[in-house]
Amino acid sequence: MDLSDIVSEFDERLRVDDYADGATNGLQVGPRERDVERVAFAVDAVVETIDEAVEWGADLLVTHHGVVWGGLDAVTGREYERIQPLIDGECALYAAHLPLDGHPELGNAAGLADLLELEDREPFAEDSGEHTGTRGTAAEAYSADELRELLESELDTGGQDVRVLDFGPADLEDVAVLTGGGADWIREAEAAGVDAFVTGEGKQMVYHEAREAGVTVVLAGHYATETFGVRRLQSIADEWGLETTFLDHPTGL
Repeated sequence: MDLSDIVSEFDERLRVDDYADGATNGLQVGPRERDVERVAFAVDAVVETIDEAVEWGADLLVTHHGVVWGGLDAVTGREYERIQPLIDGECALYAAHLPLDGHPELGNAAGLADLLELEDREPFAEDSGEHTGTRGTAAEAYSADELRELLESELDTGGQDVRVLDFGPADLEDVAVLTGGGADWIREAEAAGVDAFVTGEGKQMVYHEAREAGVTVVLAGHYATETFGVRRLQSIADEWGLETTFLDHPTGL
């Protein structure tokens, strides 16, 4: 399959041009056209995953976090260490950041909401006209402990505990989801009237914001909450008949 066709298909499905993002979404490294047979998928485009993709013989690496954030002034230092093996190994790099957070079927938030079996979903966390999260109603209300146990059993947390700030009601039914570093959206969760807000990692002030808002906040890990999108893109590549692999490198953060 030609690289240009893969890029066009992913770009169109994810609507990458519709998102105002600090990351460059789309093809970040590689020629516009080349034959692709083997595709590796990972959350992070870092030396570890890039080296593993090249060693596996990938023609393309697809990630959520790429190597280009706000443009490149120079390819030196850390950027050189990541880009050089891609070029030497003839492995292209495609990355999708916010578009892969917010897609209503393929996105990270959608995948986490599926795990939580949320129904009657609505967009959540609007940024520059697009949404990167979702909210919905649990089929059966959770307790804080039940939410923790489910996420710890189903997510790759790198051996770390799921943190719960249990300030909401006993029965958690209305739940907002924003994967990764979504702690800044706690006030939008409060305004939405949800019982619980599930995200990846937190900040100091989220404790006080959650307590004052009466909202239970679940911190399930940045990496752990953002494996859904790339795995779903992998499923699409499998349907195309490409050989694929997922490179799992949890950070525990």
